[in-house]
Amino acid sequence: MACATVMTMLVAGCGRSGDSDQYPRALADFYRQEVSWSDCERVFECATVEVPLDYDDPEGERLDISVMRLPAAGDDRIGSLVINPGGPGGSGLDYVRAAGRVISDQVRERFDIVGFDPRGVGESSPLRCLDRAGLDQYLGGGAGQETGADPAELTPEQVDDLAENYEDFTEACERRSGRLLPYIGTEFVARDMDVLRAVLGDDKLSYLGKSYGTFIGAMYVQHFPERVRVAVLDGAMDPSLNGLETSVQQAGGFETALRAFVADCVGRSDCALSEGPGSTVEDGMDRLVELLDRADEQPLRNTLGDGREVTRSRVEMGLLAALYSKSFWPEVRAALTAAFDEGDGTGLLKLGDRLYGREGKHYENMTAALISVNCADHQSPREIGDYQAAAEEAAEKSPIFGPSLAWGSLPCAFWPEDAVNRTPEIDGAGAPPVLVVGTTRDPATPYEWAESLARQLQSGVLLTREGDGHTGYRMGNACVDAAVDGYLLREEPPQDGTVCQAE
Repeated sequence: MACATVMTMLVAGCGRSGDSDQYPRALADFYRQEVSWSDCERVFECATVEVPLDYDDPEGERLDISVMRLPAAGDDRIGSLVINPGGPGGSGLDYVRAAGRVISDQVRERFDIVGFDPRGVGESSPLRCLDRAGLDQYLGGGAGQETGADPAELTPEQVDDLAENYEDFTEACERRSGRLLPYIGTEFVARDMDVLRAVLGDDKLSYLGKSYGTFIGAMYVQHFPERVRVAVLDGAMDPSLNGLETSVQQAGGFETALRAFVADCVGRSDCALSEGPGSTVEDGMDRLVELLDRADEQPLRNTLGDGREVTRSRVEMGLLAALYSKSFWPEVRAALTAAFDEGDGTGLLKLGDRLYGREGKHYENMTAALISVNCADHQSPREIGDYQAAAEEAAEKSPIFGPSLAWGSLPCAFWPEDAVNRTPEIDGAGAPPVLVVGTTRDPATPYEWAESLARQLQSGVLLTREGDGHTGYRMGNACVDAAVDGYLLREEPPQDGTVCQAE
């Protein structure tokens, strides 16, 4: 039996005789490599793992994938638990650093917690597109760019300007990262993760992925179903959607989450959205529209001294960031009070910086990775009119966020054809039970996506968290935590359709 095209076929028996791993002989150097682990940051261990840039050309260029692990705290070790926080663009290294908060004590007792920066992210050959000044301009202008226009009401001239700016972004990615762009799709990341599994010495993968990390996990389950021990896909993406469809549906999730925040806010004495006793959600939403319109006409003040104007786009980003967790709600209430009472948008600006990885004057490469991977994973429309129609549709689902989210997919209209992949139909045939976790008022990954992914996977098991915020595990719900921990530790999923009520 010949070992043929790596990216399209994994051939049983191409490994070493008697080896529990099955892989093409051409990949033997990667699957059998021995990595050198070194102590780092006191309690962690760090290493790099080599993978081929192109799995169809394993003799060609190689990439170094940065890996970090926290050794199991107890002696009765099960193996490695590979974790990913999402993105695209989130750092698995940072997620391991946060293991004490994001993974239960019981799980850390039994597993090495392992994270990696996916190719193109963080410390693993990071993608680069715009420099800091360019990103400041790109993120500050939003769908209206320099015009400051309402993205729901762009004129033809403004649409042309927008298209030109997004085409410029794409060209910057090609100039600075052109060799990487064809090889950063999620399918490549899933194959890298199987190399990592083998290097870690695990016959089967134990995995916890959140948000976009669920897409990585679903792709792994699709390509390597027999190598899955357990997989938790929390805050599920729907792999059947392209990038534009994802943005439009995501707008509905953010609308649901925003209204939940506003409903909570208007009942409080410290809420700038309240107009007094009896204020309704609609009153609060109207107040937010007033603030956005004010930022259109005159940007809010920024006291950081870095020259950035708090435009409509940056107000939107600050609000978006605040919806990812209820723990941010007090911070956004204070930021809104400063914006309304003093015209000070600094608090909202800081929230938006957190969302896009700006620390001081430095950006993580999150924006480049986010757009590049999203455009690589799906065939997207090439006609600008499709995006305008999507913006109009999204405005109906989410008047505040919808148009900007839809227009934000426009770089994919200009993405180089050789860097666009076709995501396969995901069914995970042959995999053991895969646990899909959905939160009913999740802003970034609408609950309907979890329902959809659980249906697509032949062995999908749906666990529901009633509540607010992004993702379910370790978000303050003991029922969810117990169900996930039981599955990770004992390979015992909860009953399909289990609902954990809000606490």
